[in-house]
Amino acid sequence: MTGDASEPGDRYELSDDPARVDVDAVWDFLSTDAYWGRWRTRADVEAQLAGAWRVVGAYGPDGRQVGFARAVSDGAGFAYLADVYVDPAHRGHRLGHRLVETMIDGGPGTDFRWVLFTRDAHRLYASHGFEDPGPSAMVRPARGAQATPVV
Repeated sequence: MTGDASEPGDRYELSDDPARVDVDAVWDFLSTDAYWGRWRTRADVEAQLAGAWRVVGAYGPDGRQVGFARAVSDGAGFAYLADVYVDPAHRGHRLGHRLVETMIDGGPGTDFRWVLFTRDAHRLYASHGFEDPGPSAMVRPARGAQATPVV
């Protein structure tokens, strides 16, 4: 998918246009509401957005950004899904599912091997084909402030 998309009768719009991303909205959520992201500085978030392989935003009827997903990829066969969120006031409209579906199945990474980390959204991701990594996967935990995110 490139550009904007919405479901018929839906008041939310999804877009993978990086120019539409509201950096302030992403920063506000990640720095206050995201257990996985509160350790980052604003400069970190801006650098991650600038270096993202792909971003998808969800926008409400007034055009304000209410959800987000970011991916890092080699562009050939592997991608990491990160920073998926929906503003609490806009949950219950399947925006989390739509963000994930748009990111992994609605663009150039459809056939990639995708990975992610989550502490609380296993059912959401399992419904999009994510599974436990199995015995061949290993992870090197982050060091320093990243190792113990604020909960």
